[in-house]
Amino acid sequence: MTERYFAPCPRGLEAVLAAELARIGAGDVAPADGGVGFAGDLALAWRANLESRIASRILWRVGGGACRDEHALYALVKAIDWKRHFAPSRTLRVDVAATRSPLPSLEFATLRVKDAVCDRLRDDTGTRPSVDKRAPDVRVAAYLTERDATIYVDTSGEPLFKRGWRRDAEEAPLRENLAAGLIALTGWAPGTPFLDPMCGSGTIAIEAALIAAGRAPGLARTFGFQKLAWFDGPAWQRMKQAARDREHAAPSAPAIFASDAAGGAVGKTLANLRAAKLDGFVAVEQADFLARSAPAAHGVLLANPPYGVRLADRDELARLYPLVGDALKQRFAGWTAYFFTGDLRLPKLIHLKVARKTPLFNGALECRLFEFPIVAGRHAPGA
Repeated sequence: MTERYFAPCPRGLEAVLAAELARIGAGDVAPADGGVGFAGDLALAWRANLESRIASRILWRVGGGACRDEHALYALVKAIDWKRHFAPSRTLRVDVAATRSPLPSLEFATLRVKDAVCDRLRDDTGTRPSVDKRAPDVRVAAYLTERDATIYVDTSGEPLFKRGWRRDAEEAPLRENLAAGLIALTGWAPGTPFLDPMCGSGTIAIEAALIAAGRAPGLARTFGFQKLAWFDGPAWQRMKQAARDREHAAPSAPAIFASDAAGGAVGKTLANLRAAKLDGFVAVEQADFLARSAPAAHGVLLANPPYGVRLADRDELARLYPLVGDALKQRFAGWTAYFFTGDLRLPKLIHLKVARKTPLFNGALECRLFEFPIVAGRHAPGA
């Protein structure tokens, strides 16, 4: 049976997510603004959750139709046979997003969707599910436009950037699925030297290591579909075992390198690599990028440099970028450098020729991924 799905992702990564989903086995792959629609059987939802490095969630379409007011929305949602999808003993959360919807309030729309789900389950089973906004068993999502509504069950649960290994409570400035998308945009493949010289807590290097290990990013976590009525535990365990069987052992000499000038950042990266059981895939050292040498004759460099909002930070960065350009020309000839930043002054200040710039978003912040092929030399003052 063919089901319809939608995988949201950070804006700007739709094309690389579409290619990834096609490799996983998705059919009818259709990139859209902010995500990718696709089709397949129910097992594809498990596989996409397990294997996708770039998606934020995997939403399963369960209903939809014309919707111009609250009564139509309630009727659409209540028409769905919810007991086929989950038991009323499961806790529930509803989320609603809209683009130019005529409904006056998202909060009111959310309440009507919740009422319709609960009323249908009470009519069919005699029991209403409880609402749990913090840690629900089942998440129902509705997307409203000026003409219609689409109703989804979220098969992921926690967002997919949560790989299951991170133990520190503080969220990294770069989410894991965005880091994986940046790597995909560079075209890097395992075996080619890879360096993050401003590694922070190691998110980019760890995503590269997951790729080099051939490890499915969702192996260490649970998913929302495990609480749905059609979940098949033994089949899921077989799928996970097949993914484990594809993993590679750590190489004798890592081709992935990470460094940072701050000792605390290096310590965090090492701890996170151990937590992810990937420490054998990455060589980590404390080094100032302006002084460090290239770890190989050629390779891919990907960095997410700090970009401050305060005026003092911006002035400091304006002094730093030309030095970064010098360091690249002096010691990284033969490499291709990629910088992901919200500071759109970077190409002008780094004094390097941009081969490609890709518009992206880190949350609500507009960013760019700048590509610089590095050739030897030093920029002329004022260039």
